[in-house]
Amino acid sequence: MAAKKRSGLGRGLDALIPGREPKDEPRDANGSGVREIPIGDITPNPRQPRSRFDRSELVELAASIQEVGIIQPLIVTEAEIRGHFILIAGERRLQAARLAGMQTVPSIVREATDRQMLELALVENVQRADLNPVETAVAYRQLVEDFQLSHDDIARQVGKSRVAVTNTLRLLNVTMPVLQAVVDRKITEGHARALLGLDSEAAQEAALKVVLKNGYTVRQTEDMVRRRTNKKPPRTMDPKKPEIKALEDDLRTKLGTRVALKHSDGRGSLTIYYYSEEELNSLVEQLLDE
Repeated sequence: MAAKKRSGLGRGLDALIPGREPKDEPRDANGSGVREIPIGDITPNPRQPRSRFDRSELVELAASIQEVGIIQPLIVTEAEIRGHFILIAGERRLQAARLAGMQTVPSIVREATDRQMLELALVENVQRADLNPVETAVAYRQLVEDFQLSHDDIARQVGKSRVAVTNTLRLLNVTMPVLQAVVDRKITEGHARALLGLDSEAAQEAALKVVLKNGYTVRQTEDMVRRRTNKKPPRTMDPKKPEIKALEDDLRTKLGTRVALKHSDGRGSLTIYYYSEEELNSLVEQLLDE
């Protein structure tokens, strides 16, 4: 059953600041325009998906704020306690403003449900590429479990493909040391998905140590997982030519999953791998749409 279309959220943060030009003067203080709110009256978004903020980046932003002020207002919603507010979007700006010693910050007050607070914080972070893959996956899971959004709903909200959303959610199936390695940028999301081919935590952690020690690429990690699970690599009719290898890589990037292309004398086969019913449905939908 198709989800009902929701206005505003799918367009991202711009939908919350309709028609405002940089030279607009703040209007009244009842939420219809920009208002100065004391920093101490703003509580961080409890559903903020981003858990880490680079200290050096915050210091740089604080210096900029001291020089020119906050260019883009924060977005807040009224809290249950009168005169207090909950942040929806602008966590970095709020933290940097504190570092800069500001007493108030320009803000726009909007009504927002718990789901909208998560969605809008997620959209802001995704648009700025501020989240690591694990933070993104956790935020997606909240939208699925707490608010019953489908993968397709989430994809529309954040401007990603449905397959990309499904693949990111699959990260949460790996063991904690693998997730931590992704957060610490020691391995990529692709490495972690490859390690999902190992069916025990011990196997994943042992393989992770090998990947880190040898600096394996995603392809080398996939090959190692195949060897450890006794899966034979796809047979090739002949060594892949550079153009065939490039095409295979393009397909892998486009579809967001592993593919194997075998080609010889103008014929061959293309194998597309999937790892869940949801991912199969996403691939079928994507292929048929095109």
